[in-house]
Amino acid sequence: MNYRTIKSSTMLLAFLLSCFFTFAQDKTSKSLAKGDYKLKAVAELGFLGVFDHKIQFGNNGTYFDYRKDGGQDVLFPIIRPSLELEVKKRNTFIFLIQPLKIESQVYLNEDVVVDDLLYPATSSVKLLYNFPFYRFSYLREVMPNNDAWSLGIGGTIQIRNATISFESLDGERFRTNRDVGIVPAFKIRSRYQFSDRAYTELEADGIYAPVSYLNGSDTEIVGAILDASFRGGIEVTKEVDAFLNLRYLGGGAVGTSNDTDGPSDGYVKNWLHFGTVSAGFAYSF
Repeated sequence: MNYRTIKSSTMLLAFLLSCFFTFAQDKTSKSLAKGDYKLKAVAELGFLGVFDHKIQFGNNGTYFDYRKDGGQDVLFPIIRPSLELEVKKRNTFIFLIQPLKIESQVYLNEDVVVDDLLYPATSSVKLLYNFPFYRFSYLREVMPNNDAWSLGIGGTIQIRNATISFESLDGERFRTNRDVGIVPAFKIRSRYQFSDRAYTELEADGIYAPVSYLNGSDTEIVGAILDASFRGGIEVTKEVDAFLNLRYLGGGAVGTSNDTDGPSDGYVKNWLHFGTVSAGFAYSF
């Protein structure tokens, strides 16, 4: 394990310990009463549209436009489940699962090069962009005595699990890129209660930084993520909320990795800009 890996792991561990230390400060010598915690299950269901999405594998590879040439000019279904644990109305722990799988099949009008492999014009390819992520977050409420406004500030640790592939329809040409990575980010959430039942909410997770510094890599890769949403909701019952949600999901990375297999020279450039529209429900236990 190299120095950067140890440093990165220490930073992540310090982040988690700080979250639990802050939580522990709110606890008294007595055990938590039933009213001191609330568990909430949240689910969104809707569609995703691609504003812009380009990718390149290899220094000599094509900077491929998924929206223009890769069949991502239509809408794709999306689902987004999460669990939230609120403790003493000031500490919120969140676990989110975001499936993100886009498959398409296209006819190429121009030559495309992926990791030194040529996919010729007039051929057809199957494309897979599978980029699900898992997110652990913590929020600390900084306006606990305001009945109308709430503001939580904290952090996120996101685990990506990417599989991106190009396969010719005849099965003779194939390239794939797989990666699992951990990226920390900042998190903020603000909510305004219009009335006893209606509310709006803004939420964002994001960071822009050298990925090598964050995850312990030996090579310089610049990356960014931004997941920002605007939500309008209504409390249907004491336990159930219903809402509509608009979301921007963007980010990517550019750089060269030394940890590569096969024909790749390690260079990757991947930037995406997605938008989602969804409806959802939240159930508080």
